[in-house]
Amino acid sequence: MSRIGIKPVNIPANVEVKIDAHNYAVVKGPKGQLEQQLPKSMKIEIEGTEINVSRPDDQKEHRSLHGLTRTLVNNMVVGVSEGFSKTLEIVGVGYRAQKQGNKLVLNLGFSHPVEMEDPKGIETAVEGTNKIIVKGTDKQQVGNYAAVIRDWRRPEPYKGKGIKYSNEVVRRKAGKTGK
Repeated sequence: MSRIGIKPVNIPANVEVKIDAHNYAVVKGPKGQLEQQLPKSMKIEIEGTEINVSRPDDQKEHRSLHGLTRTLVNNMVVGVSEGFSKTLEIVGVGYRAQKQGNKLVLNLGFSHPVEMEDPKGIETAVEGTNKIIVKGTDKQQVGNYAAVIRDWRRPEPYKGKGIKYSNEVVRRKAGKTGK
């Protein structure tokens, strides 16, 4: 049995969940609304304040989709009730970020500043000049946008300069040794 798939998903009081016969899920909450087509082979039941996911049989495909489906439903419920966020840190002399309306402006050592417009459903905030917080209801969109920001200047292993996740540890290499 899937250890994750058998756990029920708790529905908070301020969240409304609707799942139709074809496993199309609509979740509404205080932070917004998420919609997603879930795997049709899974059996998803709403019982009171819990959502239970079960699989029809023990085929390999169904076993692998069991935990995935439960996690997708859980991420939708958590996203509309609490939201998700990723924190990025900018390390380096002269590297900084600032917010201009709904644009994120990054100075990363290029000859020009990098301007990025926030996608729909995603919000960025800048703390100080070197900390970027990406917030949103969809976990996948938040992670993808944080990765796009990080790709502009990944941390390099010699001085550690670049954009890194706040919990990321940059492995450092020894530089040249002269004689």
